[in-house]
Amino acid sequence: MKIIVIGGTGMIGTQLVSNLRLHHYEVIAAAPANGINSVTGEGLADALSGAEVIVDVSNAPVYNESLQFFETSGNNLVEAARKAGVKHYIVLSIVGTPQLTESNYFRAKANQESIVRNSGIPYTIVRATQFFEFLGTLADLYTQEGIIHLTPATVQPISSADVAFELAKTALSAPLNGIKNIAGPERFILPEIVARYLQKIGDSRKVITDDKIGYDGVFVNDARLSPEFPDWVAAQTFDSWFAESSAKSLNA
Repeated sequence: MKIIVIGGTGMIGTQLVSNLRLHHYEVIAAAPANGINSVTGEGLADALSGAEVIVDVSNAPVYNESLQFFETSGNNLVEAARKAGVKHYIVLSIVGTPQLTESNYFRAKANQESIVRNSGIPYTIVRATQFFEFLGTLADLYTQEGIIHLTPATVQPISSADVAFELAKTALSAPLNGIKNIAGPERFILPEIVARYLQKIGDSRKVITDDKIGYDGVFVNDARLSPEFPDWVAAQTFDSWFAESSAKSLNA
């Protein structure tokens, strides 16, 4: 079986490609650096020729251009996948997407989901929660004069490795023609988990709860970023992930 991973050189894509190759499938890591560009269409037809499964884990290279990126990329991929006779189209999305479309990024992801749902190709949309790996980025984004302001939203973060694992399992399974919500095993209030992460890395910045700060431009202080009933819950806890990541960094 031939499987194409769009965004196959990124954080999720690299792990996903490695997981799938362990099963001895033909896997192509599609990315502009490899001559396969879902926005311009370069190399898509050749890459998808004979492919049975496509997994899209790509992301907009410029955050403010997400709407255009996901629309153009999604339409190009759907057209190429139809011509190639792809039997299963998988997209990685975000938990809470339909309820957070006041955000340009979440609206872009909602459009991407819609393109796939309406493509006529059997599909599965995997919505994941926030990755552990982005906790530091969140801290930086919401720092004001040395203090981190975060909304008290409920989150259920997950490791990128667990996301890649579940995506590989999905790629080797029949299409759901629906949505699968995946999350980590623990629920936190966002300021709590970010503060824990900063404490572990020795970052002394203060974290405060701020109801007015929002999340990616959306007022959210509830549980929309965490699935009420996850379809799959990963095993790796925050502490386990941090210990494993620290060990890898020391041995790198």
